[in-house]
Amino acid sequence: MSDAEFPEKLKLELKRLETLRYGENPHQKGALYLNLEDKRPGAATAKRVQGKELSYNNLLDADAAFECVAEFSEHAVVIVKHTNPCGVASNATLREAYLRAVACDPVSAFGGIVALNRELDAATAEELVKTFLEVVIVPASDAAALKVLSTKPNVRVLVTGGMPDPKSSALTLRSIAGGVLVQGRDNSVLGSEPKVVTKRAPTPQEMKDLEFAFIVCKHVKSNAIVYAKDGATVGIGAGQMSRIDSVRIAWHKAQHANPPAGGSLEGSVMASDAFFPFPDVVEEAAKAGATAIIQPGGSQKDQDSINAADKAGIAMVFTGVRHFRH
Repeated sequence: MSDAEFPEKLKLELKRLETLRYGENPHQKGALYLNLEDKRPGAATAKRVQGKELSYNNLLDADAAFECVAEFSEHAVVIVKHTNPCGVASNATLREAYLRAVACDPVSAFGGIVALNRELDAATAEELVKTFLEVVIVPASDAAALKVLSTKPNVRVLVTGGMPDPKSSALTLRSIAGGVLVQGRDNSVLGSEPKVVTKRAPTPQEMKDLEFAFIVCKHVKSNAIVYAKDGATVGIGAGQMSRIDSVRIAWHKAQHANPPAGGSLEGSVMASDAFFPFPDVVEEAAKAGATAIIQPGGSQKDQDSINAADKAGIAMVFTGVRHFRH
């Protein structure tokens, strides 16, 4: 973005919608303000059709989940905990997508925030009420589904009336001491055509899973690693100071998950939000059983990772697009 796209003086018109019980923690005060110029569907403007008051953290998590699920064209479900996806799946039905998303990390899904990108139906709602959830956020819901959810009156159910456009451009703001950081929304995923850099190219199914995993990776806090298989996450490593630790955490998560992960990453693919400075990530992926990797590329030591992938028979794709998330 050029200087012309950032005005010398930035004026916002915000209206207080409600005072929250507290902020991130009980000793902090909090409130929700609406940006009167932003019509993007989401947690701030959604209609709460049932449930307790929304907390500061509920709103953050619901926003993170809804923005992630909006990236998918197929039926999709995203489960978020502390702003990180802990399970994501796309499928022909919402019910099946939800079950596969939970299977990635059922422990973290407990008390989570669930986002769907289609109208909520009764069959999916029947599954939602089987576990403790904080928030369910959907673009719409049929009456039968709401009746099912009403058996869990404390679950906050948000209906947004639509889905946000993940490709739209806008400014995003974040406060720091003494100022505000402003940037354009991260509104792309793969950029141009991904480049195969290994001797073996991904199979069509591997490529589909690579694209799915990279979308999820965009919404996981850095350093981010996502393993996926057949349109569902099977291991996620988030927010670590070193990339190799995220790889190991993702593997650990998979080993303690339910089917379809089944404790194994055999036949999965891996996505990374940024390049590999060393070949150790590729070597760990090979040990875990991954068959393909997608990453931005751009390290001075890219060739070391390419060589490691070739040695293991892993297909690797460079996107040229990084998705740091802080």
